[in-house]
Amino acid sequence: MEVAFVEDVILMRNGGQADGAILVFTQLEWEAFVAGVLDGEFDYD
Repeated sequence: MEVAFVEDVILMRNGGQADGAILVFTQLEWEAFVAGVLDGEFDYD
């Protein structure tokens, strides 16, 4: 994963697929995403 903090948004993409989709987060969305990651919301069982 590649993450870039650009002005007032955060961009994230799969570094192995440079031509693929880019996710765009606001600061609040990014904070919620990171909190979910830390809380295990995206863990695969």
